[in-house]
Amino acid sequence: MPVYKPENSPYYYARFEIHGRRVHKSTKAKSKKDAELVERQWREQIEVDVKQAKVTGNAPITLDVAAGHYWLDRGQYHANSDTTWTDIQRLIYYFGKNKRLDQFTDADVKGFVNWRRQQTRHGKKTDKDGNPMPLIANATVNRSGVVLLKGIFNHCTDLRHVIPNPPKWKKQMLEEPQEIVRELDTHEAEALDGAVRKDYALWFEFARITGLRRNETLIKWADVNIFAKRITTIGKRGKQVSTHITPAVATILRQCKGHHPVYVFTFVCQRPNDDQIKGQRYPITPEGAKTQWRRLRKRSGVQNFRFHDIRHDVGTKVLRQTGNLKIVQKILNHSKLETTLKYAHVLDEEVAAALTIFQTPTTLPTTEEKVSA
Repeated sequence: MPVYKPENSPYYYARFEIHGRRVHKSTKAKSKKDAELVERQWREQIEVDVKQAKVTGNAPITLDVAAGHYWLDRGQYHANSDTTWTDIQRLIYYFGKNKRLDQFTDADVKGFVNWRRQQTRHGKKTDKDGNPMPLIANATVNRSGVVLLKGIFNHCTDLRHVIPNPPKWKKQMLEEPQEIVRELDTHEAEALDGAVRKDYALWFEFARITGLRRNETLIKWADVNIFAKRITTIGKRGKQVSTHITPAVATILRQCKGHHPVYVFTFVCQRPNDDQIKGQRYPITPEGAKTQWRRLRKRSGVQNFRFHDIRHDVGTKVLRQTGNLKIVQKILNHSKLETTLKYAHVLDEEVAAALTIFQTPTTLPTTEEKVSA
C-alpha cells in the first residue's frame, strides 16, 4: 500500500517508487486520509521535478547540498572561515537540511530574520556582572543570514542550477545605522601606543600604518614579496588584498625576522597552554588579536573606538593629506569607489575654504568713486 502505519509510530508512512525515485518516509500525518493527501503531493512534486530537469538539465538542490558547494568553493577561503561555517550551520539548523532552494519564499527568509534578531550577543542571557546581554545588531543579522543565504543561492546559479523565483533579498535586509567614520586624535593615538604590550607592538604598529582589517594583518612570510615591495594575502569574502611595503613597513618586517619561520607577527607566551612553553614566541591568532585589542583599549582609556576604526583613521588621514579618493580606495582595497565615499566628509574643510574664497568680495571701486573718476 502507498501509505501505512507502523506499530511503533503515531504517524502514517508513505512508500512508493516513481521515475526511478524511491520514497519511504513519514508523512507526519496521524490520519490515513491526510497521509494519502501528502503522498499525492509528493508524487506531483516529483512529476514537476522530472519535467524541470528535462528542460534545465538540473535536479532540484537542497540547502544542505548547496551550502556544501558554497563552503568548498568559497566559504572555507574566507578570512573568517570559522564564522562562515557557524553561520552556515545555523541556516541548516533553522530551515532543515532538506529544504529545497526552489521552495524558499520571502516569508521563509523573513521568519529566519525575525528569529535571529531576537538572539543576544554571544548567545548569553547576561554578562559577567549579571546585566542583560544586548540583542545582536541588525548588521549581524543581515550578514550572518540574508547576505550568506543570497551568496549560497548565487553560487548555485553560477553552477547552472536554475532557481525560478528566489527571494527578494533587498526586501529582507534590516535597516542598519550609517557607519560613523572615527578618527584618532593625537592624545588617543599616544594613549594606545603607550598601552600596547611590548611583544604586540610591531603588529599593532603595522595595523596602524596600513589600515588592513584585523585578520588581514596576521600575515605569513610567504605573503611578503620584498623584491616587488608588496604584501599579498586573502581578505574579506576571499578577495585578494595587496599592501605596499613602504620604508616604515620594511622596518617592521626586519624587526620580525627570526621570530617565526611561517608567521610574521608573534607574541611571547606568558601563560602557557599544554603545548606551549613560557617565554617562547608563537603566532598571533585571530582570537589572540581580539583579546589583546580589548585589553589594550581598556588600558589606554580610549572610548568608542573599534579595531576597525584604525582603518577609518588611516583612510581619513590619507585623504586629508592627498585629497584623492582613488588613492584611499587603493590603500583600503575597496572594490568600489562608492564604499570609499564615506570618507568624503574629510574634504568638507577644503570645500568650505573654496567657498570662502569664492564668496569673498573683491576690492571694487564704489559708485561714488566711479562718478568722480
